[in-house]
Amino acid sequence: MQNPLQILFRDIPPSEAMDAEIRKRVAKLEKLCSDLLGCQVSVESEANKKQQGKLYRVRVDVTVPGSELVVDGSRTANEDAYVAVRDSFDAITRQVEEYVQRRRGDVKSHTA
Repeated sequence: MQNPLQILFRDIPPSEAMDAEIRKRVAKLEKLCSDLLGCQVSVESEANKKQQGKLYRVRVDVTVPGSELVVDGSRTANEDAYVAVRDSFDAITRQVEEYVQRRRGDVKSHTA
């Protein structure tokens, strides 16, 4: 990765265990696509809801040559921060896999 990994914690205290989990998952992304340009991960908590506890959202921005892949944390929000990290990284992994397949030419393109 050309740019260093950026991990931001908003409205929650930084956690070494969470940091290690994110770094482990980014390393798996680098194995899928060796030419990642950068990755930014943002972990934030929402205010308490009346019916639910505190929700954690994880946003992942991955920069690859010619494109930027983003998973917004609104769809993967969860009361458990680690589950939110897992779901967000599962979604970005699918996007990176699709990017690699398109770049390799495994996906057919339709002519107009």
